[in-house]
Amino acid sequence: MPVKKEIRAEFIKKLSFLYGSGEADRIFDGINDIINFYQPLIYKLSNNAGRAKFRENDIAFTTYGDQVSSENEKTLKVLNKFLGNYVSGLIKIIHILPFYPYSSDDGFSVIDYKEVKKENGGWEDIVSMGKNFNLMFDAVINHISAKSGWFGKYLAGDEAFRNFFIETGPSIDLSGVIRPRTLPLLTKFDTSKGEKWLWTTFSADQIDLNYESPDTLLAIIDVLLFYVSQGARVLRLDAIAYLWKKPGTKCVHLPETHEVIKLLRLILDESAPYVSIITETNVPHKDNISYFGKNGDEAQMVYNFSLPPLLAHAILMENSTFLSSWASSLEVPACGNTYFNFTASHDGIGVTPATGLLPQEEIDFLCKSTLARGGNISSKKNENGTESPYELNINYLSLLKADNDSSDAAAEKFMLSQAIMLSMPGVPCVYFHSLVGSVNFTEGVKISGAFRTINREKLDFKTLVKELSEKDSLRRKVYTRYRELLSVRAGEKAFSPDASFSFPLLHPSVFTVLRGFEKNENPLIAVHNLSSKSVRVSLKNIFEKYGAFNLFDLLSRRTIVPDEKSEFSVNPLEILWLKCSRP
Repeated sequence: MPVKKEIRAEFIKKLSFLYGSGEADRIFDGINDIINFYQPLIYKLSNNAGRAKFRENDIAFTTYGDQVSSENEKTLKVLNKFLGNYVSGLIKIIHILPFYPYSSDDGFSVIDYKEVKKENGGWEDIVSMGKNFNLMFDAVINHISAKSGWFGKYLAGDEAFRNFFIETGPSIDLSGVIRPRTLPLLTKFDTSKGEKWLWTTFSADQIDLNYESPDTLLAIIDVLLFYVSQGARVLRLDAIAYLWKKPGTKCVHLPETHEVIKLLRLILDESAPYVSIITETNVPHKDNISYFGKNGDEAQMVYNFSLPPLLAHAILMENSTFLSSWASSLEVPACGNTYFNFTASHDGIGVTPATGLLPQEEIDFLCKSTLARGGNISSKKNENGTESPYELNINYLSLLKADNDSSDAAAEKFMLSQAIMLSMPGVPCVYFHSLVGSVNFTEGVKISGAFRTINREKLDFKTLVKELSEKDSLRRKVYTRYRELLSVRAGEKAFSPDASFSFPLLHPSVFTVLRGFEKNENPLIAVHNLSSKSVRVSLKNIFEKYGAFNLFDLLSRRTIVPDEKSEFSVNPLEILWLKCSRP
């Protein structure tokens, strides 16, 4: 690939920072060879697409490749059938959780980066899905399976893999390392060269890769561009905050990690500018948004990890104060960058991202609520050797549902949370089990012994279709309401990631989002009553600042007419998406 002089200089600068000026030219040549190899394949897929730009109809959907199954069918084909029947026209981005062969952690201990798990199907099934949706692939590049070919070659003494993993020893002081697990950090392995202690941040089956070795970096770049050649439009960098290790530091958010992300962004900008990066960093909010980069030169999207715990707290307490305060602190990302909003995922609800945003007693309340509703709490190891809650392992609907709630009440409360998520600035992401109204999979936890299984139930396709068709089922009530919200959102420019946003506190029990007011961008007021009682809200301050508007609720299809004081009533748990037009 012909590289402009200034772009080559940028590559050399980044590589020199990571590996020294003496190695930079050689590594750049290796990167350029990889780009040149994949460029013809990428060009065919690009369709002359320009740089990635997200719009109001960019709504994502997270699912496992084997989320739904049917007898004698590959699971990706069954998933494609589900997507065609239930999300087509509503969802634009499909995030397929790791569909590669794996040995543990439901896919996040990858055996072979370039293979599709045979029970799922083949690359042809992925490519077929990519014809109807933009695909997000997981790049599980912090670690690889202990049963992978790469690790097997390392154990056998293959010189090409000699530096792929991080050798250290129990005598090295690693007490300052911060990690989201309480398992031992180091694991001992027998190799052809004797016993070796290796870095294993997440488990003994997930061996951390050594990015101090340029050969490791080049191998991973090859994997990422292979994913692009197979149709990936978004690359999700899993657990990326822990990528670079340096004894004597916390080994999280290191400058070298940020530089690697900048390097990957530069590679994609030059070879596949239509492809975006999203970073998965389940950490406090300030650290999380640092992955946008100082000049927007890292990830185009970051997970908005503080939203799920703060939103759950607000609904359980029927009080939006902490949620509104945090939301009001959200900064406008650099042009082209945006937040990735969600409530539920294949993992738990992060506690760490609420640190400093909720008082400790409110975090304790969330933990107690989780346990009371059938969930569990996972812990992490702190810098001082103590342990503290890391995530709430519970289905989001189950967390919000009171014991005495009917299916109607449970659906109403849950959909309130989803409407708030959909109204936030950024790209929204719907988890499979949220769309179909699932609850705690407690039986699965008993079988697997893993807390995260509670929100990872795999479903029979025919049974799911039957439950979605039953008039009074919780699944149908949630799915029907979700379809309505998604349809409305996708057609409103006020929900574009680029539209301005603010969060006036109209009432302690109401969460309000103003979208599109600053530049007269088809303005909209999203009003969400978290309370089980009706409340009165006033738009006086909004009208004084922006002028009076006619208000039309896009969901109930009715006009809202405030009284002479600019006030009106909002029913219990009501969602109002008020489109504003001049009288």
